[in-house]
Amino acid sequence: METNQTDPKAIEAEDILPEISFEELTPEMREACNRAGWKTLVPVQAKSIPYFLAGRDMMVQSRTGSGKTGAYILPIMQKINAQQNVAQALVLVPTRELALQVSREAEMLTKGTNIRTAVVYGGVGYNAQLEAFRGGAQLVIGTPGRILDHLLKNTLSLDNLKILIFDEADRMLSMGFYPDMVKIRKYIPSGKILSSMFSATFPPQVIRLSDQFLHNSNLLSLSGNQVHIAEIEHIYYVVPGMRKERSLVRIIEIENPSSAIIFCNTKDTVHYLSVVLKRFGYDADELSSDLAQSMREKVMARVRRGALRFLVATDVAARGIDIPDLSHVIQYEPPEDPEAYIHRAGRTGRMGSSGVAISLVAEMEKFKLQSIARYYNINMEERPLPNDEELERIVAERITALLEARLRSRDNLQIERMRRFVPLARNLAQSEDELALITMLLDDYYQQTLHAPPAPAASADQENGFTQNKKNRKPRPRNKNRGKIEENRQ
Repeated sequence: METNQTDPKAIEAEDILPEISFEELTPEMREACNRAGWKTLVPVQAKSIPYFLAGRDMMVQSRTGSGKTGAYILPIMQKINAQQNVAQALVLVPTRELALQVSREAEMLTKGTNIRTAVVYGGVGYNAQLEAFRGGAQLVIGTPGRILDHLLKNTLSLDNLKILIFDEADRMLSMGFYPDMVKIRKYIPSGKILSSMFSATFPPQVIRLSDQFLHNSNLLSLSGNQVHIAEIEHIYYVVPGMRKERSLVRIIEIENPSSAIIFCNTKDTVHYLSVVLKRFGYDADELSSDLAQSMREKVMARVRRGALRFLVATDVAARGIDIPDLSHVIQYEPPEDPEAYIHRAGRTGRMGSSGVAISLVAEMEKFKLQSIARYYNINMEERPLPNDEELERIVAERITALLEARLRSRDNLQIERMRRFVPLARNLAQSEDELALITMLLDDYYQQTLHAPPAPAASADQENGFTQNKKNRKPRPRNKNRGKIEENRQ
C-alpha cells in the first residue's frame, strides 16, 4: 500500500527526535515503570515521550492496547508540580470504561508520589468527584461532558493547566462529544499548553479538531519507520450467514461512522440492505443500475453536497463517485475480484487523512480476505462482533452524554418549566409496565440526534437567503411558497 509522503503535518526529517530507551528515562520515570512491572518501553512510548519532554504538540496514531497511556502519563509525572494542589494535566477520554482504565494505570504509576488523580464521568453522582477536586488532584481524567459540567459549575478550574491530552480522539467524536469539547476550549488558558492527541485513525474531523486545540502539531505514526498517517485501518468481522444485516447494524452502532459507502455485489442486495437501514432509522440511500435516472440524480445530488450519510452501492454504480470526507468503507460482501478490495478501500483515507475499511465475512470467506491482505501487504485486524452487553453500554454512554449536554443548554425558565414533569418521570421510572414509554422516548431522541442526515453544505446559504427574503416579504408569504416547500419534502 502506498503511503502519504506529502502530508503537511508530517515531521521534517531534520526535526525527527530519536527514540528514548528505558535506561535514558529519568529516575522518577524508571521507578514508575518498575511499579508497573515494565522492564522496557513499547514503541509508542519510546517514540512519543521525547516529543513530550521537548514540549512539542503531537498527533500520535496508536491503537487501544498499544501502551499509549504510559506514553503520556510518564511525561505528565515529570512536568507536574506535586507541591501545587491544582489541576495541571487534563486527559479527555470518550467513555467511562476508558476513564477508569486510565485512572487505574495513572494511580499505579504515581503510587508513592504526591501526585493525586481525579476521575470524572457522567451517569453517576458528583460527590466523589468533588471530593477528589477538593483533595487537590493535579491530574484530572474524564469524559468531555462531565468535565464541562464541573467547569460550568465552577467546581473545576483549568487556570493552572499545563498539559492537555485527547485519548482516542476518533472515538470521542463518534460518541457525539464535539460540541462539549469546543465549549471546554473556552476554559483553557490562552498561554502555551502542551497538547497531544492519540487516535487509532485521523479522519478529516479529527484533523480539524487538532487544528483547534494543538499548536504547530506534527503526526507521529507507529506504522513503520515513516512518520505519517497510515491512511486506512483495515478491519474484518466474521459474521453469521443468517441475519447478516443485523450484524451490520451492530457494527454501525459501535463505529458510528460519519459517512460510509457500503458495497454489495448484487443489485438485489443493494436494494434490500438500503431498505433495512432506512427502517432502522439511518440516513441511507441506494445506487444501482436498476435505479431510474431521476432517482439516481437525486441521490447523486445528495452525495455531491455531502448530505448523505450511508450510500449502498455496487462496484459498477459507485464508479467515479467521490464522497468528501468519507470516513468509512464497509464491504457488506467481500469482492469477487481481489483487486476490487483495493479500489473499494481506497475510497477513504485520502488527502492526508485516514479512514476505516470494514469487511463482513463468513467463516470460510475470511481465508480469501487474509490472502488479499498477504498479497497487498495489508495489516488486517479481526474483531469480534459486538455482543448485546457491549452495544447497550456504548449506546447508554452516548445518549447520557447527549442528554446531559441538552440539559446544560437549558436556561432557568426552561428548567422551571420542565419541573412539572418530575412526578410523572418518577412514576414512570418506578413502574415496569410504563418502562416502554421511557424506552421509546430514549430511542426516538437517540435516532433523531445521532442518525440524522449530515447538514448539506448549501444549507447555510439557503438559510441566509431565507433570512434576507424574510426582511422584505409581503403579507402571507407562506401561502405563496407552500407549493415549493411541499415539493422539496418529497
